Amino acid sequence: MVKKFKLAIKKEIFYYLLILLILALVMHSDLLNNSVARFQAMSEKGNYTHPFLYAFIVYATILFFRKIIDFVVGIFEKKSN
Repeated sequence: MVKKFKLAIKKEIFYYLLILLILALVMHSDLLNNSVARFQAMSEKGNYTHPFLYAFIVYATILFFRKIIDFVVGIFEKKSN
């Protein structure tokens, strides 16, 4: 039971970090070219939390739809048995 939980947590953290990385690259394409300048600008403005907040909002939205789909699929699997 604990191993299954740890695996699920690792999978969800991976999804969150993947969303964070994709959003960062889409919103700030200069991260690939001049990442030092981007991090300096972020440091000067003091806005460290907004990437994590935006990624969490996208993650929560995707998680919501995943759980709805799992619920609907579960209903149809019970009917077929």
